[in-house]
Amino acid sequence: MADAPHSFDLHSAFRDHGGVLLGFSVNALRDRALAEDCVQETFLRAWRARDSFDHTKGGERTWLFAIARNVIADALRARERLPRISASDPPTDTGEPAAETPDPLTGLGLTEALARLPHEQREAIVAIHLTGYSYAEFSARCGVPVATLRTRVFYGLRAARGHLDETGGARD
Repeated sequence: MADAPHSFDLHSAFRDHGGVLLGFSVNALRDRALAEDCVQETFLRAWRARDSFDHTKGGERTWLFAIARNVIADALRARERLPRISASDPPTDTGEPAAETPDPLTGLGLTEALARLPHEQREAIVAIHLTGYSYAEFSARCGVPVATLRTRVFYGLRAARGHLDETGGARD
């Protein structure tokens, strides 16, 4: 590759992004062993496609997240194909349509959108919108003024929404 300074270096990529990709995978899959396999597969696919990495189209982290999202989607589909055998759930045919199962890729898109945010914005969004702290409570906990927290949440949600719109992650 003529553009050697921007070529893909597996070792530095894993050092720089492996941890965040593992966290992303664990959040998406809720299974650490499967998440570790997905991160390994992500870097394997990245290594195989290293010649197609183009730093002018986006950063290395963005490229790796795109690969990871595909790997996780494959893992979720594979897991859904496995038969579920449980003595507590005998097969029943009530004649009613089956309940609609939530699309696991929707949660994956949300997780990816949050993972892409700066730490301060992600922390504020998680505390306010997911953990249930009020702005005043979280302000007292972290020592950041309420107005600053509101700004972080506003811009963080806007960036997350933009990512979801861009990837098609906001499904109905």
